[in-house]
Amino acid sequence: MKIRILAGAACAALITVAEPAIAASAKTEMPVAASAIPSLAPAVAQFYAARGNKPLWFQAGAPTAAASNLLTVLERAALDGLASGPDLAARARALIGRGAAAEADQLLSSALVLYVQAIRLPSPQMTYGDSWVTPRRTSPAQILSNAASAPSLADYVAAASVPNPVYAQLRDAAYADMAVTGAQPDDRVIASLARVREAPFQKRYIIVDAASANLMMIEDGKIAGSMKVIVGKADAPTPMLASTIYYATLNPYWNVPGDLVQNLIAPRVAAQGVKYITDHNYDVLSDYSASATPIDPKSVDWTAVAAGTTLVKMRQRPNPANSMGKMKFGFPNASDIYLHDSPNKDLFAQDDRSLSHGCIRLSDAPRLARWLLGRDAATDDQTPEQHVLLPTPVPIYVTYLTAQVNDGRIAFVADVYGRDRSNSSAVASLR
Repeated sequence: MKIRILAGAACAALITVAEPAIAASAKTEMPVAASAIPSLAPAVAQFYAARGNKPLWFQAGAPTAAASNLLTVLERAALDGLASGPDLAARARALIGRGAAAEADQLLSSALVLYVQAIRLPSPQMTYGDSWVTPRRTSPAQILSNAASAPSLADYVAAASVPNPVYAQLRDAAYADMAVTGAQPDDRVIASLARVREAPFQKRYIIVDAASANLMMIEDGKIAGSMKVIVGKADAPTPMLASTIYYATLNPYWNVPGDLVQNLIAPRVAAQGVKYITDHNYDVLSDYSASATPIDPKSVDWTAVAAGTTLVKMRQRPNPANSMGKMKFGFPNASDIYLHDSPNKDLFAQDDRSLSHGCIRLSDAPRLARWLLGRDAATDDQTPEQHVLLPTPVPIYVTYLTAQVNDGRIAFVADVYGRDRSNSSAVASLR
C-alpha cells in the first residue's frame, strides 16, 4: 500500500508542546454541580458505602498518582470515544482546587466507569464470529470493584487506556500531531481508532489490517512480529470480523469460489476437455461436506457452467500449485474467511495487495504457524486436511485502518473499500 505522510510529531513532543484543541475545554474552569454522573450515582454511592466512604483516588486529602493518571487520560479521552472526558477532567480539577476531595473522588470514580465503558465498546462494522471474543459490557459495580482490588490503581488506569498496542500507537501519534498543529484529527483517524478499539483479555492474538494489507502478531502487549498479506479486491472486500483460531490445517483442499468455476475453469474445460480437471488436481463434488459425493466431470455440461445456468462445486487437491499453499488457519465466521499460505509469493512485493476474493493470503505462513503452535508445522505426511490443534486458542481481529503510524507520524492509505466515505455520519457521532 502506498502511504502518504501527514506532518506530525513524535510522541515525545508532548513533553514540550501545548495541549491540543481536543483538550482545550480542560483549561476553562466549569461550574461545579453534583460531582457524580446522575446515571451512575446509585452505583457509585453503593460502592463508597461498601468501603465506608474510604476514598479511592486520594490519600490524606491529596490526589494520588492514580488520580493524576486518570486526569491525563480523561483530557485526551475524546480520541477514545468519550467526548465528555476533557470536561470531566476540568470538573475534577476544579473540585480539587476547592479542596472538595470527597466530591472529586466520587467524580473520578464515575469518570473511570464512563471511560472504561467507552473504550470497550464494540468496534463499528465489526462482526463477531465467536462468542469467545465477543465484547462483554462490564457493569459500573464491576469496573469499580476491579479498580479498587487492583494491586496498583495507577497501573489499572494505564492498562484500561491501552486496549492494544496498535490502537495505542495510532492514538499517541494523533495526539502528538494535534499538539503541534492545534487542529482536530482527520476523520480517518477517528474512524480507524474506533475500528481497532478491541481489548482482548488474552496475551496473544492477531490483528489483520485489510487497509494496509498487513498482519500483526501481538504478545504481552507488544507487536511481536508482522508480515505482508493479500486481502480482498474492491469488489470482494475482506470483511471486518473477530473470531478465534483453534487449529491449523496442513495439506488443505481449496474449495474453488463459484465465480472462478464459472469464469475461469469451466471455459477451459469446455475448450480443452476434462483432462484440464485431472491435470490441475480438481475434483467435482456434490457439496463441500466431509461426506461429499464425487461427480464424474464428463457428466457435466461445462458450457452451461460457463454460462451460469448450471452450478457445480469444485475443489483442488493438495499439490505445489494449490492456491491454499501448504497450510491454512480457519476460524468461525459467516463469510468463510480464513488465513492461508500461497504459492504466488511474487504478489507480496506489490504495493497494492487487494487481490483476493476475500480470504487473507500469508506471505510467511510457516512463521505464523510456528508462532501459533510453538513449533514447526512441516509434515512428511501427505494426507489432505490434517488439523493440528493450537496449544491455546488465539483470537484474530480483522480490521480496516486507513489511518496509520509511520515513524511516529500519522499517515494514510487508500480507502479501497470505501468504508470511510460510507461511514461519515458514524464518524461525526464519535467526535
